[in-house]
Amino acid sequence: MPYKDHREFFKALEKEGDLLRISKQVDWDIEVGAIGRRNYEQYGPCLLFENIKDYPKGYTISNGTSGTWPRVAMALGLPRNASVREIYRTYDVKLGSKIPPTILEKRSAPCKQNIMMGDDINLNKFPAPMIHEGDGGRYIGTWDIIICKDPVTNWTNWGMYRFMIHNKNWLTGWPQTTSQFAKIFKERYLPQNKPMPVAIVLGADPVSHLMATAPIPLQENEAEFSGGLGGASVELVKCETSDLMVPANAEIVIEAEMQPDKVAPDGPFGEYPGFRSGTMCEGIAVKVTAITHRNDPILTMIALGTPPDDSNIAASLTAAVSMKKGLLRRGLPVTDVYVPPEGVTHLIVVGVEEGGPEIAKKVLEYFCARRVMTNKHIMVGPDVDVFNMNEVLHAFATVCHPGRGIHYEWYEGRANSLTPMYNLKERAALKGCSVIFDATWPPDWNKELVPIKSCFKGIYGQQIQQKVLDNWKNYGFK
Repeated sequence: MPYKDHREFFKALEKEGDLLRISKQVDWDIEVGAIGRRNYEQYGPCLLFENIKDYPKGYTISNGTSGTWPRVAMALGLPRNASVREIYRTYDVKLGSKIPPTILEKRSAPCKQNIMMGDDINLNKFPAPMIHEGDGGRYIGTWDIIICKDPVTNWTNWGMYRFMIHNKNWLTGWPQTTSQFAKIFKERYLPQNKPMPVAIVLGADPVSHLMATAPIPLQENEAEFSGGLGGASVELVKCETSDLMVPANAEIVIEAEMQPDKVAPDGPFGEYPGFRSGTMCEGIAVKVTAITHRNDPILTMIALGTPPDDSNIAASLTAAVSMKKGLLRRGLPVTDVYVPPEGVTHLIVVGVEEGGPEIAKKVLEYFCARRVMTNKHIMVGPDVDVFNMNEVLHAFATVCHPGRGIHYEWYEGRANSLTPMYNLKERAALKGCSVIFDATWPPDWNKELVPIKSCFKGIYGQQIQQKVLDNWKNYGFK
């Protein structure tokens, strides 16, 4: 079923026993983030902090809305026990069914219940947390939807980026150089020295947040895909100070303008690769022009870090499906693509019908041509389930030749500067390297050369396999 907003999804999670309401008072300064981070690492429930130090009752923080595969399955209308393969397949199928959004009148939109303009604007009204020790400030934008618009084509883009509070009506943003967000800002606004309107949306429906992480092609609108994924039109409403359209059922909407001629300190921050981004110190100054919010607003937060968390779970789904489509468009014999959450989008597993060095190099060329660079890839054959990392690691260890099976390529101006392994010079130049490990059998080997895999499906005949499966419960297994 579709969930129209954050609160409706919370009710469903609570019914499933997957929501913990924390009524004990907690400090927005480090404590909330520390609890959320440990909860991720314990694979715990979604959290709702209901008693925040220094803030009145009704001002809450949520954490982990999409931090596990069962929650993503629920958001897509699947049973909680759906496999990752089934979740990927459902996302791929539903992605092909776009539903245009519905535009609401301002007075009927829940996100307009409270409006702050002019001198009334105060970001500190909300319990934005200091998430990690060593962060540069309080980040109000982590699990968010960032909305901007191309003024030439009227294309509206959704993304997910961090925003740090500078003072009560200024933020600092840091759009990655290779992002669509940065592309619009640099190509449409900077040359004219004009500020770019932006909306920072907190607490929309779960599918819309997933779509904000998706690598949707240029000139495509995420709101339409979100409607298709959720099975119902997304309700949008116009901002107060710009013509941007935002999810009408959002908890908080911060309307602002990216400044073409002003910078402000940003970071460090405990980023999605699982390390503090200590090299980032200059962000773009963002002036807040209005804030609208629901009564008793819920501020959405990710305690970003080592997997799992909402970021790498969402990116695992949205990035992999896009990559598979791209590889197939190039005519490559791809069966599946898996982005393990533990690899924070830096490790990609590609399954192929037939491998070998030529296919491996073509797969690598595809990834090197992408706007956002990945850097490690394992290619496996049809006898390996890409979603089973035990099988993948076994193939990597036993089939990938340590000399002939490794191919790499350097590139400049396209790397991800948050990748921890790059040195300062490489980060500044966005210079990166991408490698593929070919864990497939050489295509010129005849059948006799390829050893039989000693596993249930590989070394036993169909007759004995079926007999064992048919009698499994009779053996006493559950």
